[in-house]
Amino acid sequence: MSRTCAARCYSSETPGTTEKDVPYQNTLKQPDSTAAGPTKPLPRSADVVVVGGGSLGCQTVYHLAKMGLTNVVLLERDRLTAGLLWQLRPSDVEVELLAHTRNVVSKDLEEETGMHTGWIENGGLFIASNKQRLDEYKRLMSLGKVYGIESRVLSPGETKDLYPLMNVEDLYGTLYVPQDGTMDPAGTCSTLARAASVVENCPVTGIQVREDAQGVRRVRAVETDHGTIQTPCVVNCAGVWATKLGDMAGVKVPLVAMHHAYVVTERIEGIQNMPNVRDHDASVYLRLQGDALSVGGYEQNPVFWDKVSDKFAFSLFDLDWDVFSQNIEGAINRVPALEQTGIKSTVCGPESFTADHKPLMGEAPEVRGFFLGCGFNSAGCCSSSVTFTAFLCEGSERQGRRCLNDLGETEK
Repeated sequence: MSRTCAARCYSSETPGTTEKDVPYQNTLKQPDSTAAGPTKPLPRSADVVVVGGGSLGCQTVYHLAKMGLTNVVLLERDRLTAGLLWQLRPSDVEVELLAHTRNVVSKDLEEETGMHTGWIENGGLFIASNKQRLDEYKRLMSLGKVYGIESRVLSPGETKDLYPLMNVEDLYGTLYVPQDGTMDPAGTCSTLARAASVVENCPVTGIQVREDAQGVRRVRAVETDHGTIQTPCVVNCAGVWATKLGDMAGVKVPLVAMHHAYVVTERIEGIQNMPNVRDHDASVYLRLQGDALSVGGYEQNPVFWDKVSDKFAFSLFDLDWDVFSQNIEGAINRVPALEQTGIKSTVCGPESFTADHKPLMGEAPEVRGFFLGCGFNSAGCCSSSVTFTAFLCEGSERQGRRCLNDLGETEK
């Protein structure tokens, strides 16, 4: 199937909007709210200021609160936002961190707050369309056993029994992880953010840095149009805006912004309760969304966002069907029913990526007290607990507390 044909077949029958020349009915644009001003007064000081109210920022303030810090402020330039969670990765450290994220979202938060985070445990399927990929998944299964993650390899026939709408003719097998699932971004972020003072509609305009008697540059304060917060510690969870925030402090943040898209289908009969699907060879994922699917993946020929705009916030890019059609073709091959399914909405927004596809974490070498928690390559929901949990990976809780005590030191 050609890319042009794939885009045409995989579209709603209703005409496109007058605002965008693309074949879908709705975008998820929301009116600009930055003019309303901050949602609460800014404090004069804080032990830590976290910048960015996505999954990374919200998980950071939650873990800081769990480790004893109470005077933490989260600044979000617009509104809180934040997903798929796959537990198996080829790195043992990543497996441990993902397991921690799952426990927080699926169990801990609800027990601590009484609020439902929107966690749905519908399982996950990794697709192997060649022997090498299946061998890789068998190794993942062995690694998962060490950490108590239940998984098993399914034959094409067993996969068809589990997921009747799937095309299994080109499969060698699949890896099924029953306890993978989906988290609701809004519910998760709102629950996590209860651990801090959250100020929305408050963009950061500057980072004050001082030089101490030893010539070491240290964070002094965070500036906004609505006031200044004295603080010895800033955590940069600003996503695609992380580079700009770093520039304010004289810190290099090596990431790039790209257009990253997914579409939400109309209702699909028989898709209810099916596992989420990840097909690495086709670079596509199929995420259950009620009685529909979210379809996305990594673009092989991505569009870069060279000039990151401070006014973009919750806006969306025009979806480039020439770029996205490769994901559509893979999705249609895996679930043929999609070819006759309309599109309910599309999302094409900015996402940050790093050169080695690994996140940027920890204290910046240029400025003491300026920490990075960004560049998570569209996997922020999965790995969001990593930012401060990472301090505990190679030692005891005591070591982690020493890090946090150093973070929260007051100016002398």
